[in-house]
Amino acid sequence: MRFLETTHADRLLERPFRLGAVPGVMWTRDQPGQRTALVLLAHGGGQHKGAPAVAARARRYLKELDAAVVSIDAPGHGDRDRGGRDTLFIEQLAQARRDGAPVGTLIEEYNADVAAQALPEFSEVLTAVQALDEISADVRIGFWGLSLGAAIGFPFVAGERRITAAVLGLTASDQLREQARRIRVPVQFLLQWDDELVDRAAGLGMYDALASTEKSLHANAGGHTAVPRFELESEARFFTRHLAVPA
Repeated sequence: MRFLETTHADRLLERPFRLGAVPGVMWTRDQPGQRTALVLLAHGGGQHKGAPAVAARARRYLKELDAAVVSIDAPGHGDRDRGGRDTLFIEQLAQARRDGAPVGTLIEEYNADVAAQALPEFSEVLTAVQALDEISADVRIGFWGLSLGAAIGFPFVAGERRITAAVLGLTASDQLREQARRIRVPVQFLLQWDDELVDRAAGLGMYDALASTEKSLHANAGGHTAVPRFELESEARFFTRHLAVPA
């Protein structure tokens, strides 16, 4: 894991890194000491590791939680090379929208392909971050991902025993519903009531399938990209509740 240039602003450190071919970024407070909490952020489709929605969450979480917050570029996004699959998807998506055709199935299939490649990368990054001297050996780990990030997050959280709590949502499929049945950690699930990409009943089915004994449904009016900003506050409280070490 190789750190690049460090940016210091508003008492936070932003440190881009590379782990093999995977570019990422880590945010922490500028105070010394070991971090007892870690949050992994998985961006949405068409975004990247430092997209405004991702960086805003990192900064907000760090107001309440002395953590390391880590995000990586998903395959075909950000500083990653785009392959033929990614180019074809972009062309097919643009054509479908010009034709007024449904795009949900197209996005679902592409997200599943990206997630299959991203899953081992998230595991490798998590292992590398845990090995850093600044990370406590008993660190509590959270995961956040919506849309494409949730297509990665459901199988990742289902299979990764190191995860303590997760914020997921804005996705649905039969395959992901099976993964949801394996998740038992606390989950905060987001659903947009008027989502043009994810069927409402299918989204509710994802929430219902979660095996977690502690889960909450946050349903808001609006389309796929209209998640209210106040959800950042709720997410920060959720992660603080589950990841912060009691005083």
